[in-house]
Amino acid sequence: MQLIDTHCHLTHEYDTKTPEILVQEAKAAGVITLITIGTELENLKKVAEISDRFPEVYHTVGVHPHEAGTLEQGYLEALRTAAAHPKCRAIGEIGLDFHYDHSPKSVQIARFKEQLELAASLDMPVVIHCREAEDEMVRCLKGYVSAMKPDSIPGVIHCFSGSQQFGHECLDLGFYISLSGIITFKKADDLRLATLSYPIERLLVETDSPYLAPVPFRGKKCEPSMVVHTAKKLAEIKKVSESEIARITTENAKKVFKI
Repeated sequence: MQLIDTHCHLTHEYDTKTPEILVQEAKAAGVITLITIGTELENLKKVAEISDRFPEVYHTVGVHPHEAGTLEQGYLEALRTAAAHPKCRAIGEIGLDFHYDHSPKSVQIARFKEQLELAASLDMPVVIHCREAEDEMVRCLKGYVSAMKPDSIPGVIHCFSGSQQFGHECLDLGFYISLSGIITFKKADDLRLATLSYPIERLLVETDSPYLAPVPFRGKKCEPSMVVHTAKKLAEIKKVSESEIARITTENAKKVFKI
């Protein structure tokens, strides 16, 4: 299989493993491309440096909802400048997280809308984080999609674990759904049922490493090479071959991120 890990965090800690080792091991497992994700202003330079270092790696720039309360005036210009990098492929990880509430909801929503407006002005897709905020998320995304250029792909709902209805609402808006190792978890029956209802032509796979290691690596740090196990579970859910899942999800990722 040749796969694309559409969401990993190569700037995070992986015990003794360096980005070089992680990329090499991913390539050996058949992961031909990795997208490392920007989550705060302080790490945007680092994600770009990693992207520059490896031909197989692209990156995104954005501010995670947990960091929304830390942003000061002028941050959008910093993001705009970072987004001009030739290997930057999206604005993200941005969104809403009402589970942890590390930033006030009103601040999260305001910063999220600002970053959506930036993405629309740049004609770039977004990488969306959503946790316990589905109704507000749909309202925000509708506004974003209405401001986009016709025929542009709006982006990806990353590490999808939402309701089946939410997934279909996002698909109706033109978004793709990215599945992580969560679909391999023992208690993820509802997510697997929802996944069954979504068209393969709109699905991606990811690790969100170093988080959410798939079965059989539960309890360990997730790594980009482990996206293979998510793809295998997706093939099982969809009752198609692993090679077909690899082919389609890779084509989808290339289309979304213009690779």
